[in-house]
Amino acid sequence: MKKYNPTSPGRRGAEIVEYNNVLTRTDPWRPLVSGRKRDVGRNSKGRITVRHKGGGVKRLWRAVDFRYDKKDIPGRIVSLEYDPNRSGFIARVKYRDGEYRYVLAPQGIAVGREVITSEHAPVELGNRLPLQKIPVGTTVFNVELTGGKGAELVRSAGTGAIVLAQEGGFTHLELPSKEVRMVRAENWASVGAVSNPERALMTIGNAGRARRKGIRPSVRGTAMNPVDHPHGGGEGRTLIGRRRGPATPWGKPARGVKTRKKKKKSDDYILSRRRK
Repeated sequence: MKKYNPTSPGRRGAEIVEYNNVLTRTDPWRPLVSGRKRDVGRNSKGRITVRHKGGGVKRLWRAVDFRYDKKDIPGRIVSLEYDPNRSGFIARVKYRDGEYRYVLAPQGIAVGREVITSEHAPVELGNRLPLQKIPVGTTVFNVELTGGKGAELVRSAGTGAIVLAQEGGFTHLELPSKEVRMVRAENWASVGAVSNPERALMTIGNAGRARRKGIRPSVRGTAMNPVDHPHGGGEGRTLIGRRRGPATPWGKPARGVKTRKKKKKSDDYILSRRRK
């Protein structure tokens, strides 16, 4: 982590990841980079569905390979790079047939390391193989939830799932949320944990840096009028003042309330719920 001298109130609290010791000094690989319009916080109709998102510095899109359909062909990591569109770092892999691809970089991987996606791959850092071939106690990421669809689970910085058991054609995984879930044993996963675990320790420091990251200002509900928020109103600083607990601006329960559907198809695959 990198701390700044307190030359201003914002600098006093700012703390960021020291990228120079981890990443390769190189430009992104142009054939895998493209422009992309960021409709942040909006649905397909253009309406805001997630507040406090928008603006920020323009980003180029990196085409990261989550399908891993290049099997039984070894590849060598030629660079570790920053991706503004995700929390973990990415690695540029050069395969033996000459093709380059971006993949999610695991913790502890180094430039020059060889990786492979194969059913017969050794259980080593960065390799990808079916869950049924991975021994109990191994940490995995980029877990495939539906066969052939590609990696869907455990993709954010510093996360990793633990293989707990192999039973009845399913693999029991303890996810980062501590939920224990069954995944089909023939689905694929990568060995290791996602890179950049120090991201959770970062402190933005000031409002300007948050705006450059695409985070717009938010206002407390207690600072609003009653017509604008259920928490609003009152003389001076007041509590929420609701018997039913905190609420969203639209009156729905918030904080600690279950939002998962009661009869979801995937409930049968969950052995232990995540911690509240």
